[in-house]
Amino acid sequence: MKKCFLLIFGLFAVTLGMSQSSAFGLKGGLTIGLQEWGGFEQDPLLKYHGIAFIESYNPDEPFAVFAQAGFHRKGSAIRNRNYRDPNSTGFVRPPAREFIFNNLSLTLGAKQKFLLSGNTQWYWLLGVRGDYTLDTNLDEYNEINMFYPIYPLDSDIFIRDFNYGITFGAGLDLPVADLMGILLEFSVNPDLSYQYVQPAIGNVVDPYTGGTRTINERRIRNLTFEVTLGFRFLRLVEYID
Repeated sequence: MKKCFLLIFGLFAVTLGMSQSSAFGLKGGLTIGLQEWGGFEQDPLLKYHGIAFIESYNPDEPFAVFAQAGFHRKGSAIRNRNYRDPNSTGFVRPPAREFIFNNLSLTLGAKQKFLLSGNTQWYWLLGVRGDYTLDTNLDEYNEINMFYPIYPLDSDIFIRDFNYGITFGAGLDLPVADLMGILLEFSVNPDLSYQYVQPAIGNVVDPYTGGTRTINERRIRNLTFEVTLGFRFLRLVEYID
C-alpha cells in the first residue's frame, strides 16, 4: 500500500510539472499535536513541520489539484503532573515528557480559491493523506517502563509504521511579485488509523496512588493542528501555434 501511494504521488507530481502551468514551493511552521490515550489525559505537543508542494495553475480557473510531501513531528506530552515517589511518602514533579512520532506525510487533494482583495485570494483545501513513521523517541522511557509500564512501549509490534487520514484547512495567497507569492495557512489533520495499538497490561503500580491497576488496551490516534507560512512560485507553460 505504501509503495502504491508513493507511485501515485510521483506520477501526479510529474504530470503537474510537465503538462501544464503549475505552482510549487516550500512551507512550514508550528504543529500542535494531540493524542487520546484512554485513561490518561494528554497535553498538547508543540513541534514543527516542513512541506514541499506542487499544484496545478490556471489563472482563469479557481480550482486546483495539489500534491505535497512533508516531515511532521506528531504526538503528545505530559506536563505539570505529580507522581508518587516510591522512595518516600511524598510526591515529585518530573520535567515535561514528550512522546514524539516523526512522520513523513504524502497528501493528494484539491483546493479552491476566492478573490479577497486586489490580487489577494483566500482558499480552502481538502486532501487524503498517508503517513510513514520514520522513528519515535519512545526509547527514552524504556527504563521507566521496566518498573512502571505506563507509557507507550518502544516496540515495532505496537507502533504502526503506516497510517492514513485526511487534511482540510484554509489559507491566504498573497502575491508579492509576478511569479511569487506568500502563503499563510491553517489546517486540521486527523488520522483515521491508529498510530499505536497495545493490549491491556495488568497489575501495574500506579505512580499517582501507589496502588495497582490495569492499563487498558491502548489505541492511539494522531490529531494535529498546523499553522503554516510558505513561498509559492509559478511555472508558466505557453503553447505557441
